[in-house]
Amino acid sequence: MGRPNSALVVEVLADDLRAGNRRALAKAITLVESTRVDHQAAAQRLLEILLPYTGAARRVGISGVPGVGKSTFIEAFGLYLISQHQRVAVLAVDPSSARSGGSILGDKTRMPQLSAAPNAFIRPSPSGGSLGGVARRTREALLVCEAAGYDVVLVETVGVGQSEYAVASMVDFFLVLMLAGAGDELQGIKKGILELADALAINKADGDNVRHADQAATEYRGALRLFRHTSASWDPPVVTVSAIENRGMDKVWSIIQDHRTRLTASGELDAKRRAQQHTWLWNMIDDGLKSHFLGRKDVRRLLPEMEAAVGNGKLTPTEAARRLLALLDEGADHPSVASRRKRSA
Repeated sequence: MGRPNSALVVEVLADDLRAGNRRALAKAITLVESTRVDHQAAAQRLLEILLPYTGAARRVGISGVPGVGKSTFIEAFGLYLISQHQRVAVLAVDPSSARSGGSILGDKTRMPQLSAAPNAFIRPSPSGGSLGGVARRTREALLVCEAAGYDVVLVETVGVGQSEYAVASMVDFFLVLMLAGAGDELQGIKKGILELADALAINKADGDNVRHADQAATEYRGALRLFRHTSASWDPPVVTVSAIENRGMDKVWSIIQDHRTRLTASGELDAKRRAQQHTWLWNMIDDGLKSHFLGRKDVRRLLPEMEAAVGNGKLTPTEAARRLLALLDEGADHPSVASRRKRSA
């Protein structure tokens, strides 16, 4: 008996996924995450089939300072959403896992109740690859979850710096979790994250910490006024929540709903998603060009020499890069050049 037709296998996988088969969803995301060339081709065929069924979900990015209680918050918020008849998927962008080999959600023991909920799906971050690669796979996993019928996709950022921008570039709403204690924490907030935030939530507003949380909220509101936000029709609110006591989840959901209503009415949501698609396209072109460049034999031969020269202070990085890029003009490994040489011979 011959091997099944790959196109047919992909179509069956798409049908099973759309029918609510969780195993098919897991298999589809595994396919999307694979770096094998044949798997990547199949993954793109799958995404083309699923694309008409994407776009309806609330795409929410969640970031926060270390120790803020992101896992506790995501579990509490996810369970609240399920109580509101929403199906919830949780994805993660964790570039640090490429260095440590770990994964953000591990075996999901950090969110035991949400993991066990029939209407929730939690997917750990890929454990390797560059931020660009991890972000691409997360974007495509997001589309797969939407096609599988999930109403809300929560994308958690665990790394710092560029991972926050990567998540903001794939979601509709970016929520930043903060801790109480305002004065000290305010000094350490990065300007960039305040510009990205669509709302701030001061977590751990419980017990003796309620007063500190309220004070922190006041200071953060003042800080947000100093920055120009990405939307002309939205001023980021600041709320206090307690994930451990399940308080404030309704406020956060109401803010997300209000944000979507306003940006949909103004046309900003559609414009934002189109801009995100264009950004994604050019990110893929950048990654593809770099991969193609580094795959050339002449580049692989010269690169160690250039790296050593830069490290020893014999060449500037600019000159070393110029010499490497000059190989493109020579076209030593370019297929079209090779074919022209064969024709001329």
